[in-house]
Amino acid sequence: MTTTQIDEIIEKHKYDEAHLIGMLQNMQAQHENKYLPKDALEYLAQKLNIPLSRVYHIATFFKAFSLKPKGKHELTVCLGTACHVRGGQRIVDRLQHELKINPGETTPDLMFTLEIVNCLGCCALGPVVVVDDEYHGQMTQTKADRLLKKILKEEKEKAA
Repeated sequence: MTTTQIDEIIEKHKYDEAHLIGMLQNMQAQHENKYLPKDALEYLAQKLNIPLSRVYHIATFFKAFSLKPKGKHELTVCLGTACHVRGGQRIVDRLQHELKINPGETTPDLMFTLEIVNCLGCCALGPVVVVDDEYHGQMTQTKADRLLKKILKEEKEKAA
């Protein structure tokens, strides 16, 4: 993310500190790895003339923000009660095994990030996995394997 991009975001929000969350959302959305780099946060604090600690407070308080690079594909598994009793943890275990990462981590090639949440609000579909904002219900370990293979196949075709 360039300082010019950050300047444009700040101008869009009229240098108003009350719009800090919106600015951070815009910054994260524009970054290729969907996160908020330290240097960008420092620059934002300096331009808004606010303490860096205030910016970090907001960036670390909300789960929607990340201070670490995220993968191209975000896999979010629900472990709310309905999803958990229907095998949500088995889905997490399978994805961890296949991706060789733990929840909250990103694969070294920055292809996948694995996250868990307490509820997605679609209990009747459980267990649920969200991949890049697309919901996949009644997930099983076999379906999770197929989903990963499909994503990898699509990525391979894009690269060809």
